Amino acid sequence: MDLSLFFFADSALSGADGYRLLLDSARFADRNGLAAVWTPERHFHPFGGLYPNPAVTGAALAAVTERVDVRAGSVVAPLHHALRIAEEWSVVDNLSGGRVGVSFASGWHVGDFVLRPDAWKDRRDAVVDTVETVRRLWRGERMPFPDGAGELRDVRIYPPPVRSDLPVWLTSAGSADTFASAGRLGAGVLTHLLGQDAETLAANVATYRAELARTHGPDQPGHVVLMLHTLLGTDPERVRALAREPFADYLRSSADLILRGAASQLPPGLDLSRLPERDKQFLVGRAVDRYLSTSGLFGTVDEGLAVVDRFAAIGVDEIACLIDFGVPNTEVLCSLEHLGDLSGRCAGGR
Repeated sequence: MDLSLFFFADSALSGADGYRLLLDSARFADRNGLAAVWTPERHFHPFGGLYPNPAVTGAALAAVTERVDVRAGSVVAPLHHALRIAEEWSVVDNLSGGRVGVSFASGWHVGDFVLRPDAWKDRRDAVVDTVETVRRLWRGERMPFPDGAGELRDVRIYPPPVRSDLPVWLTSAGSADTFASAGRLGAGVLTHLLGQDAETLAANVATYRAELARTHGPDQPGHVVLMLHTLLGTDPERVRALAREPFADYLRSSADLILRGAASQLPPGLDLSRLPERDKQFLVGRAVDRYLSTSGLFGTVDEGLAVVDRFAAIGVDEIACLIDFGVPNTEVLCSLEHLGDLSGRCAGGR
C-alpha cells in the first residue's frame, strides 16, 4: 500500500495558511517516501476554493520537490479543451522532471459549469473522450482541431512531456459505471467513502478489476486510490478530540455533499433539502462519528496500519491522506511524522 497526500481545504477555514501547509507538507512527503501529492479543481465556493486550477498548484509543487509525484485530483474534464489540459500538464511534467499524473472527473456541482454551461448535460460522456484525446496528444500525436476560420488544423502540444505515457485515473463518487469505465480505459480509479461504504467499495473494485482484465488482459495491474481524512498521533483520544470540531465545521461548509452522501441511508422519498437545520446538524454529527471511527485514518500508527490492511484486502493500492480539514497547521505537521512512520511500516518495516 502506498500513502500519498491529498488537499481539499475549506478556504474560509484555512486562508493563506492553506498554501503554506500545502508546500510544507509536500516537502515532507518528498523527504519521507510518500508516493504523491494531489490537488483538486474546485470553483466559486469556499469548500475547496483554494484550488481552482491543479496545474497551477502542481507547478508550485514541482518547484519545491524532487521525487514525489505531482497529481491532479481532479481535472474537471468537461470544463476544458483537451489541448489545454495536455499543454498545461506537459509544462508541469517538464518542471518536475517527469513526475505528473492526472485524475479526470466529470464534475459534480452545476455551479462550476458557469465556465462552460453547454458542457453540463453530456459531462459524463465527455470525460472518456477527453482522456483518450489527452493520451494521444501526450504521446506526441498530431490531431485535427478547428481553427479560428473553422478549418481543421493538425496540431501537437509543446513542450513535449518528459513522461512517455501520462498516468491517468477516473474520479468516482461510488458509481459502478465509473469503475467499469476506468477498467475499459486501462486507467486507475480515484475514489472516496462519501457515497459508498467499504462493502460497496469492495464490489466496485471487483467490477473495475474484472473489466480491466476483460479489456486489457489479466496481467494489467490497475490502480485504486482511496481518499481518507487523516490525523495520526500517539494518543488516540487526543487525536479524535483534535479532529472532531474542525472536521464538523469542514463538513458543514459543504452540507449539500454530506446530505447527498447520507441519502442512501435515509428513507426513500425524503427531501433532504427541506430538513430542519437541527436535523441537518444531526446528520453532520453522525457523519463525523462515522469518519472518526470507520471511514478515516484517525488515531495511532497501529490503528492506521489496521485501516491500511482492511482496505488493502479489498484491492485498494494507495490511500490519499486528506489532511487540510481545519486542524491547526502545527498539529497537522506533527501528525505527518506519524504518517511517515506508517508509510515505512506499509513498505515492509512492520
